[in-house]
Amino acid sequence: MNDLQNKLKIIIKGDVLSDDQTLNNYSHDASIFEVKPQVVVFPKDVEDLKALVKFVKENKSSDSSLSLTARSAGTDMGGGPLSESIIVEFTKYFNKIGEITSSFATAQPGVFYRDFETETFKKGLFFPSYPASKDICAIGGIINNNSGGEKSLKYGKTQKYVMNIKAVLSDGNEYEFRKFDEQELKQKMNKQDFEGEIYRKTFDLIDKNYDLLKDAKPKVSKNSAGYYLWDIYDKEEGTFDLTQLFTGAQGTLGLMTEAQLKLESLHPHYELATIFLKDIENLGKIIDAVLPLNPESFEVYDDNTLKLAIKYFYSFAGHLGGNLFSLFFRFLPEFKLLITRGIPKLVLLIEFNEPNHELIDQKEEELKKKLDLLGVKMNVIHKEKDAEKYWIIRRESFNLLRQKIHNKHTAPFIDDFIVPPHSLVEFLPKLEAILAKYPSLIYTIAGHIGDGNFHIIPLMDISDPSQREIIPVLEKEVNDLVLSYKGSITAEHNDGLIRSPYLKDMYGEKVYALFEEVKKIFDPQNIFNPGKKVGATLEYSMSHIRTSY
Repeated sequence: MNDLQNKLKIIIKGDVLSDDQTLNNYSHDASIFEVKPQVVVFPKDVEDLKALVKFVKENKSSDSSLSLTARSAGTDMGGGPLSESIIVEFTKYFNKIGEITSSFATAQPGVFYRDFETETFKKGLFFPSYPASKDICAIGGIINNNSGGEKSLKYGKTQKYVMNIKAVLSDGNEYEFRKFDEQELKQKMNKQDFEGEIYRKTFDLIDKNYDLLKDAKPKVSKNSAGYYLWDIYDKEEGTFDLTQLFTGAQGTLGLMTEAQLKLESLHPHYELATIFLKDIENLGKIIDAVLPLNPESFEVYDDNTLKLAIKYFYSFAGHLGGNLFSLFFRFLPEFKLLITRGIPKLVLLIEFNEPNHELIDQKEEELKKKLDLLGVKMNVIHKEKDAEKYWIIRRESFNLLRQKIHNKHTAPFIDDFIVPPHSLVEFLPKLEAILAKYPSLIYTIAGHIGDGNFHIIPLMDISDPSQREIIPVLEKEVNDLVLSYKGSITAEHNDGLIRSPYLKDMYGEKVYALFEEVKKIFDPQNIFNPGKKVGATLEYSMSHIRTSY
């Protein structure tokens, strides 16, 4: 038991651990990094969180390294919940689901999404911006990363669904944030306390730099990079909403205690259309044909992913259940397509989910007519059970790579860029040319093609120094390419240790300075998750890459 653990045990009711196994477990998330904390705390209630903040605040002058880093499920792929100081773990006690109405639900940050979804489904509702990791992730991470996923094309990202956030700030008090009109904002700004101060200073910063910030907003459909200062104040509507600042802030401004999330109605009718593309010549025209039909999902995976599915057919099929004979017949149509047409360059998945079958039929017929003009064939899958095999391939390829390829490990560092979809015909060959310079890398490409959002996770031997040296070089090359197309270096996964050092490249000196100012307004002593969003260095990140798994 270390000295810090002793001190924290005195001030909180929850658990405080510093044994080797706990510290090792919390030294990692799903990223390439390893950062060992001093202690992990499991606060029982809001009063524990207040006590932790006050403790760090009072002791920061004597120990500048003291900080608080929030963590829920630890599925982050960028090192966001890693810290050398105090990890604040939410899943053990902050795991209560509150009221669920016909339009919203309330949940604490440690609630696992799978449990949240079970409860909303009972009401015929769902939270549409869930990520692919929905079976293992938690609400706190979804909000603090501004997560998105396969449904975001139609419904938008998490920030669209956050109605209310409660958080403990750097003065040690809990506050509630929601959208205010001008009169309510003035009332907040007139308060002579810390809350009034943050509203006055944040409003002043945004108002003075309004045009600069609006211009800085990435011109893509999804973005998790930086602080979303451009989405807080709407002059035309006269609204001011700090939930838009806390969403995606990765716990750098305070400790979230609860959130109220808007829900959508489940639609009972579903069909999937698939397209096997031999090349990307018509990709832009196909995108133009699909997007106006407002599909619920428009996904893609590449030939490497499909070859992986064929090579390890039994492993993929195991996720579907049934015996091998029945599974073979479920995949028989796809085997015939591969025999007659060969391995496609890309497999496109277009999902329609509507209140009635008639509307789906209309959309599919319209899409078929447009594709016929391009000489592109579309296959319609009417039953959700039959479509499941495509989604298994899309979602499980990374896991299969990790399990089947020995002596190499997943290395997410170019895993979440986004560019305007119509630029993909030019962008993808340039991306492949960059990746071809590193023949030692094994990788698959998959993503949300309707948004232009791609996930590439190479397999690498990270114990090899020469392999680790590739990471910052390749990341910079891909980032530069993405930014040359006015994209974002992270659409869903956020900045963390892996992308925070590149935010100045993405936004420029002036906007980055505004990010720094916001951090000072809310967290003047740098109490919350330091080194993320602002204050990051590439040297620190690269020095904390794992050397083993």
